[in-house]
Amino acid sequence: MKALRTYLDKIKPKFEEGGKLHAFRSVFDGFETFLFTPRTTSTSGVHIHDSNDSKRTMIIVVLALIPCLLFGMYNAGYQHWLAIGDTSFPFWSMLLYGFLAILPTIVVSYAVGLGIEFVVAQWRGEEIQEGFLVTGMLIPLICPIDTPIWMIAVATAFAVIFAKEVFGGTGYNIFNVALVARAFLFFAYPAKMSGDKVFVAHDTIFGLGGQSIAADGVTGATPLGQIATHVGDTAPVVNDLAGNAISTWDAFIGLIPGSFGETSTLCILIGAAILLFTGVANWRVILSVFVGGAAMASLSYALQSPTYPASMINPIDQLMLGGFAFAAVFMATDPVTGARTHTGQYIYGFLIGVLAILIRVYNTGYPEGAMLAILLMNAFAPLIDYCVVQSNIRRRMRRVNVKK
Repeated sequence: MKALRTYLDKIKPKFEEGGKLHAFRSVFDGFETFLFTPRTTSTSGVHIHDSNDSKRTMIIVVLALIPCLLFGMYNAGYQHWLAIGDTSFPFWSMLLYGFLAILPTIVVSYAVGLGIEFVVAQWRGEEIQEGFLVTGMLIPLICPIDTPIWMIAVATAFAVIFAKEVFGGTGYNIFNVALVARAFLFFAYPAKMSGDKVFVAHDTIFGLGGQSIAADGVTGATPLGQIATHVGDTAPVVNDLAGNAISTWDAFIGLIPGSFGETSTLCILIGAAILLFTGVANWRVILSVFVGGAAMASLSYALQSPTYPASMINPIDQLMLGGFAFAAVFMATDPVTGARTHTGQYIYGFLIGVLAILIRVYNTGYPEGAMLAILLMNAFAPLIDYCVVQSNIRRRMRRVNVKK
């Protein structure tokens, strides 16, 4: 690292004002501050000096997403082997299948998003913001594995430009950027994002030893997608791609069809533990989302009706199926688009949980509700904080005798 630091110091003058490469100053600064703590800090006065800047915070979130990413690779291969009836389940071949399936999506997500960020930063003469380090990983994890690459590129560009840069960049956006990309795909290309074809295989992929491990045409409905089709049934059945019933344990481990990184509640909880241990995520939001979801799921389960088949899912399964747990841990906790006051965070999270299950249960045309619930509450987060602050002001004013 010392040699790299020396080399960067040597070429840095070329990127500063007056240097041959000054037009790429923002790009160099972004790369340098990604590798090392910025040196442009105060040396005196009442300032806190800490090596943990926003880039480090974002990297911690990416590390917390790694368990979901690795399991998603395995699960993609597992679902394929299950669908084609091959019960050998070779671990490394399945992992390789998932890796090759998700790699293009990750590359395109980062290339398009960071490319736009670099251009905008250079155009404005500002530093490159680090927010897309997380967004670039979230977008592939919350989309069906078979989403065409060009759709990912278009959705990423739309989200970065219209949900982030037009508001001023990182820290100023009012909606979660990754969820805006997901929403764009859902409303622009509903056939690809409906959840009933999340494990469509790509072209033939060759695994370890040269054997073919993929073929076109493998499809499978998600558990929530299956349940939504059982209108009028008193006991909707949920099966995996081999026709076996999906248990609560399967849903917890994550060996079920679903978006790439959202199936394993276990891996999501591991990521939550990392975020909470490092102090990156807010426990109030995570807790209140699960409490709100459990409350609404319990109510709908108590008032279950065949007209709304999702109401017959028991509360525990409701919290583990679909993207609910992933949204609670990695989406609702976005500090930029969420509530800031402590009381507001409880309200914000609770309403997300309630709305997510409410939409899922009573809208049979849309079997998942976490995305819309969070985007809706993003819009109301400032109002929640305003009401909390005004309530505190009124309560304190009543404690004192104000002289007119």
